[in-house]
Amino acid sequence: MKLKRRVFIKKSMLASAGVALGAPAYIKGYMQTQPSDVINVAVCGINGRGKTHYSNFTKIKNTRVVALCDPIEYIFPDAIAAIEKLGGPKPKTVIDYRNLMTDKDIDVISIATPDYWHALMTIVACQAGKDVYVEKPGSHTIDESRKMVQAARKYNRIVQIGTQHRSNRVSQKAIEVLHQGLIGDIYMGRGIEFKRRQTIGRVANSPIPKGVNWDLFRGPAPMIPFNKNHFLYNWHWYWDTSTSELSANGIHPMDRVRLGMNITEHPTKIHCTGGFYGWDSDQEVPNFQVATFEYANGKIMELEIRSLPNIGGSGDIEWYGTKGWATLYGSSFQAYVTDDDTGHLIASPRSAAAQGQAPAGAARGQMPAGAAGMPSRSAPKPTVSITTADLPVDARADELFKAGIDPHFMNFVDCVKSRKREDLNSEIEVGHISTTQALLGCIAYRTGRKLTFDGKTERFVNDDDANTYLARPGGGRKPYNIPNVV
Repeated sequence: MKLKRRVFIKKSMLASAGVALGAPAYIKGYMQTQPSDVINVAVCGINGRGKTHYSNFTKIKNTRVVALCDPIEYIFPDAIAAIEKLGGPKPKTVIDYRNLMTDKDIDVISIATPDYWHALMTIVACQAGKDVYVEKPGSHTIDESRKMVQAARKYNRIVQIGTQHRSNRVSQKAIEVLHQGLIGDIYMGRGIEFKRRQTIGRVANSPIPKGVNWDLFRGPAPMIPFNKNHFLYNWHWYWDTSTSELSANGIHPMDRVRLGMNITEHPTKIHCTGGFYGWDSDQEVPNFQVATFEYANGKIMELEIRSLPNIGGSGDIEWYGTKGWATLYGSSFQAYVTDDDTGHLIASPRSAAAQGQAPAGAARGQMPAGAAGMPSRSAPKPTVSITTADLPVDARADELFKAGIDPHFMNFVDCVKSRKREDLNSEIEVGHISTTQALLGCIAYRTGRKLTFDGKTERFVNDDDANTYLARPGGGRKPYNIPNVV
């Protein structure tokens, strides 16, 4: 398949170009809204990522945030003020999520709580007849993740996982051209998640702060005395509440690595190594991990996470195929295609520099060739390069961008209206596959050995010890435990 860059891009884009041209904008104030058309949303977990949730649902036409739920009462005023500033009505505040489930006026439960709460809230919301937008990773255990799918199917609910990069237009076009065979048969994909983190140190237990419902904050996790190192974002660093950076953020690049390789099943063999380096702290989860996933078809995926000093590269992706390789750094896709006969790279009519882009690898903070005593090595020019500027005009996408609306939330709202779960960009079954991959890496790390997994039964082969990590004992701490039958 010898195609010049412009011809390849033009052909691959024709099928998708124009479908959104002239589409109505779904922004508040664009037209009058009938009360019967309004989707009422309750946002659970408003301290961090929840701010993005209530902001998007306030901006999107035909949706409004009618309730905020969090066990930390003192953060409600700022969230209410932010919603009102965006033009939304003042929402009610709820401490206990169970009070939302019996409210018949609520259509959607939007979940941005700590990860260990995701599964229970999703399952209960489906049982209550609510649609769900839930943050990644989907769950704390593999058993919980499967039950989320079962609940969505049993109660016929629309459930979207918050792997929002699937709704990025450059990512979508990159996946499309990879599926068309741009770099041949992709035998390996690699994800990189480098985030600089600071030490949490060591902190003694202390009285529960005023306005904090510690029992609800801990939820399915074992109860412990209040400790600031287990509160707010710091819950990420302990195994009873965390799935490590491998899952919490590594799921973003790996979800698209898998999509680009067109793999829709679980890996058969998993290995993960790493450790905790550099700090004297209470942290349990590692700050450096490398996980390898092998599939039945012989293909391999690899994920590296690093919270220590690094060269950058949060969410970077690399694919390697029989005819070349490709990278996706942020919203910049570059492919390096070899000639079918010679094996040499096909020359590009436009270099990365000519397009105003950094050289390959620069997005990950790499130094230019020859800098600081590094050996001089000329970076090859990409055969194919795709940025937002290369995509066809999309009136609706432009309108969403101007309004500051994440298209992943818009995709969810569209599907809530249409009731077509197949149109979700990250439907719960898709989210289950990506969540499970990350959790398998965590289990391999914790057991300290290479594991064999049966994707049909979703259990480890002849490994009773590894199987103990598939679910919390009893489904978690009562009364916040996952039910045996959803």
